[in-house]
Amino acid sequence: MKFEELSFEEAPSIKSTIPGPNSKKILKLQEKIEGKPVSYPKGSPVAFAQGFGATIKDTDGNIFIDFFGGAGVLALGHCNPYVEEKVIEIQKKITHTLDFPTEARLEFVEKIRRVLPGSLKNNSKIVFGGPTGSDAVESAIKLSKIITKRHGIIAFEGAYHGMTSGALALTSGKFWKKNYLPLISEVHFVPYAYSYRCPFKTKTAEECAEASAYFYEHVLEDPHSGIVDPAMTIVEPIQGEGGSIVPHNSFIKKIAEISNKYNIPIVFDEIQAGFCRTGKFFSSEHSGATPDIMTMSKALGGGFPLSAIAYRQDLDVWSKAAHIGTFRGNVTAMAAGSVSIDFMLENNLANYAGELGHYLLKKLEKFENNSSIVGETRGKGLMIGVEIVKDKETKKPSPELCSKIRDEMFQRGVIIEIGGHYNNVLRFLPPLIITKKLAESGIDICIESIEKIESELN
Repeated sequence: MKFEELSFEEAPSIKSTIPGPNSKKILKLQEKIEGKPVSYPKGSPVAFAQGFGATIKDTDGNIFIDFFGGAGVLALGHCNPYVEEKVIEIQKKITHTLDFPTEARLEFVEKIRRVLPGSLKNNSKIVFGGPTGSDAVESAIKLSKIITKRHGIIAFEGAYHGMTSGALALTSGKFWKKNYLPLISEVHFVPYAYSYRCPFKTKTAEECAEASAYFYEHVLEDPHSGIVDPAMTIVEPIQGEGGSIVPHNSFIKKIAEISNKYNIPIVFDEIQAGFCRTGKFFSSEHSGATPDIMTMSKALGGGFPLSAIAYRQDLDVWSKAAHIGTFRGNVTAMAAGSVSIDFMLENNLANYAGELGHYLLKKLEKFENNSSIVGETRGKGLMIGVEIVKDKETKKPSPELCSKIRDEMFQRGVIIEIGGHYNNVLRFLPPLIITKKLAESGIDICIESIEKIESELN
């Protein structure tokens, strides 16, 4: 399929002030009738009318390049006709079946099992739960506790695993959880191999990975570490909300090996980085490590709400109805997910995302050398982060400058979001079907926006 045919060809196209009059009207109504937790329109005030591929049009006719992609949900873009055709077909037949089997459901399960990494491939069980990634994390927690008869959990600094009570407890950001304590008990955080800000003050990514893995083993091995043997360890092979952090390949493999050594189920959270996003079908494949349990959502349902976990067959120890959810029978999402996997394989989407992402990253790295406020550019495939600092020598983070750059890109027709430990990382998660031309336009606008903000500092 020609990806050029899947997006508005004129993007970006800004015809009015942003937000325009129609967007302002709709935003005002939203503020009046929806609750305060609404967040994204506060940073990018706009009301959308139509999405197509890697582009999205607002209610005033402005067309944006979508470098956000529904936080990773829209791997195949907005309104992909390849997916839509299957969705319309299945919705004429059946919509929802709880966990009663359907041909569409079992076909989807078989396809997931065939693309799983390492020893999970064709040797795993799949459990669907509620419609969100948080629910997948909750089900992984339950299963691990049943397997081990233990209660504690180890997670990593920079982690984001969701907003339900258990998933939020495993999320490291103070902002997310400070008003909701206490959450589930005995959750402990250890350093992630974030080499740009390595707490062990190492010089290289490999040294940071080694030191971080050593510390993880230390807290398991030392009887006075204060951490009782946990029910599980959960880690993102590539961190998303933490700032698009890509650890040295040795890190995830070492964490898995240490976990196995101490008989601790290792859970890989592939909710954001899975399904071809990073240049592999699953981000853990970069390290060669295989989890005991893997959480999936976002792109899993082809743009529709769905989550699941995959795990080794010998870990299928829970009982009937041990984890349920009304929308575990979302046949529409399963049909969309099934055809999405077909599309990914037929178009070799992992390789495409990997090559395009590498090209874009090299372009950003070249710019980084000449910028006074770009501390680090990093990423794998089409999961890219640009860390903004006040001073490259001290690495002091600058969320203020980062927000200004996001706003400037928005006015120029590119939608992005911000993340990172200090909210100082520009995060790019475009649909994987974005063309090289559109992607390069988005990166050029990013560079131009940074240059403008830099010029205002002088």
